[in-house]
Amino acid sequence: MQSVRAMCAIGQRGQLGLDGVLPWEGNAGPEYVRDVERFFALTKGHVLMAGPKTIASVPDIARADLTLVVVRSTDKPEDMIARFPGRTIYIGGGPPVWDAYAHLIQVWDITRLPYDGPADRWFDPVWLIRAGDPFLGANSDRG
Repeated sequence: MQSVRAMCAIGQRGQLGLDGVLPWEGNAGPEYVRDVERFFALTKGHVLMAGPKTIASVPDIARADLTLVVVRSTDKPEDMIARFPGRTIYIGGGPPVWDAYAHLIQVWDITRLPYDGPADRWFDPVWLIRAGDPFLGANSDRG
C-alpha cells in the first residue's frame, strides 16, 4: 500500500523558512541535530519529492539511501505520486509544494523546535485538514 507523508520542523510560532533556508540553519544545538538525524533515518529507503532547492540541500551522504524527485509547479501531484506504486513517499516543503500536495498527504510528522526568531515562511495549519479537498489550501480566500 502506498503511503504519502510529510515531515517537517517548525519554530515555536510555526516558522518554516528565512531567506530560502531553515531559519535555524547551522544551529548545532542537540535538538536541531536530532531533528536532522531523525529526518534522514525515517526517510531512508523511501521517495522524497520536493522542490529543486530542497532536493539540492540533501547532503551527499543521504542521497544513496533516497529516491529523490524534483517536483515543479507544472507537475500534476496525482501523476507524480502514481509513479511510485507501493512506495512510501515523503513530500518535502516548503509552502508552494505543500499547497499543491497537501490533499494527498496522509500523515504529517511535525517537530516543534525551540526556535523563536524571524521567518518569512510559515506553516499553514490548513494543510493538515486538506485531505480529499484539492481546492482548499494556504492560498485560498479565508476571509
